[in-house]
Amino acid sequence: MDVEIRDDMIRLGQVLKLAGVVEDGAQAREAIEDGEVTVNDEVETRRGRQLHPGDTVRLGGEVLTIVRS
Repeated sequence: MDVEIRDDMIRLGQVLKLAGVVEDGAQAREAIEDGEVTVNDEVETRRGRQLHPGDTVRLGGEVLTIVRS
């Protein structure tokens, strides 16, 4: 699924909420801290990780690609 952003970057926790793969920030934090989220095929444990167009995020069966709107 493509996640469109208007700016040059967005934080990982925001992407998960925007795409609807988590319900809120607490659920995003938990998934990230538990090592369930990868960015560009590497486990990411920082909720504030900056993502840019072209980055790919995976959580469970969801694959999110950051694109510029």
